[in-house]
Amino acid sequence: MKLWHSFIKELKLASRGFYFYIEFAMAAIILVVLLFLVPEEFSSTSDEYLYLDLPEAAKESLNETLMEGDLDNHIEQVEIKSKKQTYQAQLYHAEGKKIYVLDNAEDVVTLAKNERQLGAIITLGDDNRLHYTYYLQGYESQRLRNLYLIYHNKDIDILHEHMDNLEVRSIDTHYGTLTDRQNIIPALIAINGSFLGLFIIAAYIFLDKQEGIIKAYAITASSVWQYLMSKVGVLLFSSLLSTLIIVIPLMGLQVNYFMFVIVLLTSSFFASAVGLLIGSCFKNMMQAFGAIYGVMIVMMLPNIAYFIPSWEPLWVKVIPTYPLIQSFKETILQNGDMHYVGMTSLGFFIAGIILFLISNMRYKKTMTV
Repeated sequence: MKLWHSFIKELKLASRGFYFYIEFAMAAIILVVLLFLVPEEFSSTSDEYLYLDLPEAAKESLNETLMEGDLDNHIEQVEIKSKKQTYQAQLYHAEGKKIYVLDNAEDVVTLAKNERQLGAIITLGDDNRLHYTYYLQGYESQRLRNLYLIYHNKDIDILHEHMDNLEVRSIDTHYGTLTDRQNIIPALIAINGSFLGLFIIAAYIFLDKQEGIIKAYAITASSVWQYLMSKVGVLLFSSLLSTLIIVIPLMGLQVNYFMFVIVLLTSSFFASAVGLLIGSCFKNMMQAFGAIYGVMIVMMLPNIAYFIPSWEPLWVKVIPTYPLIQSFKETILQNGDMHYVGMTSLGFFIAGIILFLISNMRYKKTMTV
């Protein structure tokens, strides 16, 4: 009962301050951005610029080949505007890309450079075979460069035949899928819903230190752990509300809210305990600034691995945000792995308890000095 009264008092005090509303403001911004600026599905259509430096007969043959792959069986005469210049081109709509055939090689090179897209010039060699000169941007992966090197070494029909004969079977089809917009949510709420509390609770502690509230607890009947837990309770409350502000409008009833709340509260508890520990090591916010932002930057690194699956070194998986993001994703997926979510929550809870006990001992020493 004493802890409950302490929590209510802290909640009232926090609601009068600036820090209490940071998470809600961030949640509102994230919600607006996801709803109105982020498309449901990202378009993967790319542009390619070609020049056919070929005899008329070979050019017509290649145009017929492009026409066979055109989605609407219609060649468009279009104008491309780039850097205040206008270029005439024939447009073919292929699957996943738009192919522009231009009138000269200089235009291809200029557009590839200005628009940062693929350019290619096709010529007829002395061996009467087509030769391709590609203009890349320099940041393409080695795999893509290797693909361009071998792509024309075999008859394209043979490659297509091999690709058509490949059989792809899903070994587990009970998982649901997420849209591109929904796929962003786990990474955002891992930072805003859980680890932003690390910064906020440290700010609360330094504010109390500045006003002498912590030392005043040394002569009251309240326990130190009750004081700290009431701070943590405020953070759990604000994290839960701010996260639901984002998740409910975007995901509706698709989420396993029971497990979602469990992993959110345990991870917020862990982040709050880290914030308390940092707060016990410094006198004010200025001194702790480097430590807080250092921890938060490290915690954000798994977000990079999340959005770039090809970059996922082993050490990234050790950072707590990595299993947290994966757990949030499992809770919003249809038929997600709740065992993984449960084990992650248990890990955050145990680690949070340990850090909280260490923080409690450190604050006891501080108050009695």
